Amino acid sequence: MTIALAATLLILFIGWAGPALGLQYLFGVILPLTAGAVFIIGFIWKIVHWAKSPVPFAIPTVAGQQRTLSWIKPNRLDCPWTTPAVVGRMLLEVLAFRSLFRNTRAERTTIDGTPRVTYFSNKWLWVFALLFHYSMLVIIIRHARFFLDPVPACIAVVEFLDGVFQIGAPRFYLTDAFIIMALAFLFLRRACSERLRYISLPADWFALFLLIAIAGSGICMRYISKVDINQVKEVIMGLATLHPVSPEGIGSIFFVHVTLVSALLIYFPFSKLMHMGGVFFSPTRNMKCNTRQERHVNPWNPPKNFHTYAEYEDEFRDAMVEAGIPVDKQPEPKPEEA
Repeated sequence: MTIALAATLLILFIGWAGPALGLQYLFGVILPLTAGAVFIIGFIWKIVHWAKSPVPFAIPTVAGQQRTLSWIKPNRLDCPWTTPAVVGRMLLEVLAFRSLFRNTRAERTTIDGTPRVTYFSNKWLWVFALLFHYSMLVIIIRHARFFLDPVPACIAVVEFLDGVFQIGAPRFYLTDAFIIMALAFLFLRRACSERLRYISLPADWFALFLLIAIAGSGICMRYISKVDINQVKEVIMGLATLHPVSPEGIGSIFFVHVTLVSALLIYFPFSKLMHMGGVFFSPTRNMKCNTRQERHVNPWNPPKNFHTYAEYEDEFRDAMVEAGIPVDKQPEPKPEEA
């Protein structure tokens, strides 16, 4: 955790100190363009690599009755055997985190001196994971207004619904509070659980700290250390159209936010965050469970010349009979010697 926190603070400090030294163009134009290129190329490379990886066996994860006899009711979503059922399962997985909803927590307890494993519901993780991902989605959609001119009506509607309570000036967005709540829960869950702390890697902490810093700097830029939105949109539109505009004159919090986002974009394709694209290529989710209807043969196995039992017996029948080993076919009687 310490290494990840130090790395995040270092990125934050660089984002603040660089523009103060007169490097606004580097941190406001060159860095985000480079980060965007790394993200796009890295994302596509990962997807192509996964798409080309062979899957020799049918290994779907199932949690229900497979299709067998006509009088046994199968589970279409937990054990899909048709393409529409697989699509339905994937939609529930991607849009509602169905497997996480069904997740349970196991704890070892002692009852009357007997050790037992007890299972508990673990719905809070599902709730806050869903809250984080949908808040992030809405925030990204809202940020699209900086890249588009004029702003599409659908983005304006999302922005209106997000700030429907009209709290304060500027208007307070609900997703700003939701994403901080979700990230705080994910941090406390990992920090307070001894088991999770033990299995957590620096990469797990780094992604979490980076997201917290991005959300915090964005909220700070909107409500506390405000910047000129028109100038920010002009700079971002220049980046989107590859006609960069000098970002001089914008507050330092803007460069801190851009530097953190750029670090996330560079880190994204090489981290666990790539589950965003990898979930569609998981053979445990995207394959049909039709192993009783179709035979799946590993294409990697080279052709082999098998020695069948009948051939084995033909070769050693006499010796087997002599040794008293039962055979399927008795040896033919030998012709009498003259």
